[in-house]
Amino acid sequence: MASVIRDPDGRKRIQWLDGSAARRTFRLGKCDVKQAESFALRIENLITANITGRMDQDLAKWVDSRDDKTHEKLARAGLIPSRERVNPTLAKLLDAYFETLNVKEGTATTYRQTRASLEKHFGAARLLATITPLECDRWRQAMRDEGLADATVAKRVKTARQFFRQGIKWRMLTENPLTDVKAGGQTNRDRMAFIPRADADKVLAACPDPEWRLLFALSRYGGLRCPSEHLGLRWQDIDWERGRITVRSPKTEGHEGREFRVLPLFPELKPHLLEVFEAAEPGAEHVITKYRDPGVNLRTQFQRIITRAGVKPWPKLFHNLRATRQTELAESYPIHVVCAWLGNTQAVAQNHYLQVVDAHFEKGAAQSGAESGALAAQNAAQRPPASNRTDSQTESQVLMACGPVPKSATPCDCSQGVEVTPRGFEPLFSG
Repeated sequence: MASVIRDPDGRKRIQWLDGSAARRTFRLGKCDVKQAESFALRIENLITANITGRMDQDLAKWVDSRDDKTHEKLARAGLIPSRERVNPTLAKLLDAYFETLNVKEGTATTYRQTRASLEKHFGAARLLATITPLECDRWRQAMRDEGLADATVAKRVKTARQFFRQGIKWRMLTENPLTDVKAGGQTNRDRMAFIPRADADKVLAACPDPEWRLLFALSRYGGLRCPSEHLGLRWQDIDWERGRITVRSPKTEGHEGREFRVLPLFPELKPHLLEVFEAAEPGAEHVITKYRDPGVNLRTQFQRIITRAGVKPWPKLFHNLRATRQTELAESYPIHVVCAWLGNTQAVAQNHYLQVVDAHFEKGAAQSGAESGALAAQNAAQRPPASNRTDSQTESQVLMACGPVPKSATPCDCSQGVEVTPRGFEPLFSG
């Protein structure tokens, strides 16, 4: 606990014991007791922050607002890092972030692209404390001016926000200038495509060998992520008897309980798996063997196969096969079941996979037409036959028989031949 010591000359100093039980002193000079006690409380909070390794934002702002002399005195007392030693530049933050980075190579590539964009716009030597929300907004606009897709811009803003958030934890800055910068959506509907079965059949026929047909079928009818889940598939993962496939997912293995998932051995997959199984070498472990070389560019080969099949290549070749399968399955099974099979969440499926296709409109129009026909038939059955007005009386005579009629009244049918007694009728004007 930090204590306020009053010297005879009116000066104040604060004393406390550090982690090694050594007495530390911070001299405040002349100030009133209230100011000294407030400063002592801040020192106690700094001691706690050093023990727990976490500093709240208010305390970080208070430290950052100290003048250089006071800041250096706090640093010499071992309470905070020296400003000269930390020197929080953008490069220092990014270097530290990438030193602790532990993600898949694809994610790391995205992070490196974001880093390059930040350093190009702000400069690697830029002090973190001088980067403002306005400049971050301008960085976002600059990326859009470069012609980058909205989804790419959104991803980079979110990634950069993550960089700066970590900088706050490391006490390199007190607030995140990207907090209120609008990232936007990462879904680009223009790049979503549904691949119908007719086109899929053409592509399958154009595949050069059984393994390529299986690669395509696993994507289009199994919804696997290519290439990581295809290449990780082993023969022991195929349960022929129960009709199930265990899929190990490198993308989600860092999340507890999502290291693998199980999906049905769909009828569209079975013949292609059997074809490859029958041709496999005895004792083979992996299902896909010919295309395991990291130097093999599956995407380029796949684009050639699609073109050879006479089908126009669609955007995001493998992703849209997976999205097509999820859209198909969602028509027949509950969405939570489909997401469990494909290994994503309902929110991700809604934003990045599920599509509205022509078949939905055709089905809706067909149902609407059938309902309209049924409604017309029902109305016809319920409508009473038109009465035969063979009576010699005119409509006006009938109306007159019913008593006084206002000028604005609409002609109506009256029951004729029925005696109505006047008893019980109120006079026209009562009271």
